[in-house]
Amino acid sequence: MAGIPPGIKALAEMSPLEDLLLYVLRAGLPGVDVQTLISFENQTFPLVLARRSPTFGDWVGDTRFLDSGEVSVHCFAEDPNGDEDAALLSEAVRVVLRDAWLNQTVIPGRGHFTYIEMASPPRRSPDWATSTGPVQYADLPTGVHRYETRFHVSVRKPSTLSI
Repeated sequence: MAGIPPGIKALAEMSPLEDLLLYVLRAGLPGVDVQTLISFENQTFPLVLARRSPTFGDWVGDTRFLDSGEVSVHCFAEDPNGDEDAALLSEAVRVVLRDAWLNQTVIPGRGHFTYIEMASPPRRSPDWATSTGPVQYADLPTGVHRYETRFHVSVRKPSTLSI
C-alpha cells in the first residue's frame, strides 16, 4: 500500500501551517525560492525557508476551527550585499504575511490567517539552522547570509459549507 488511504486523509481538518505560508510567500515574493526544506544539491539563493517551530506550553488554537503555532522563517541571500539583502528579504516576508492576515487572503482548500504577530524580529545567524545543545550545524556557503524571524500564527480551517 502506498501512501495514506483516502478515508484517512479525509479525516484531517487542518492543513500544515507551512502549506499556508508557502502559498502566501510564493505569491508575494516572485523571483524568490520559497521552500520548507533546503535542497541537498544545487540550492539557489535568494531563498525563504518556512517551518513550524516546536513550542512549549499550552496550544492556544480551537479544536473546532483554529490552529495556532510558531513558525520560523529563514531568509538567505548571497553576496554582493547578501547581509543587507537577507535583512531586507526578512522585512518583505513580514509585510507579505501581515498583508495576507489583514486582507484575510483565503488559501484555497487550506484556510486563512486569523492572526500573525512577529514574535522575534529578524536576526543574523551564521549557519544553516539554529542549533541548541551540543549538536552544531554546518556553516553556510561562503558569501551566503541567513536571517531568522519567528512569528505567532493562527489559521482558520477552510470553510466546508455547501449550499
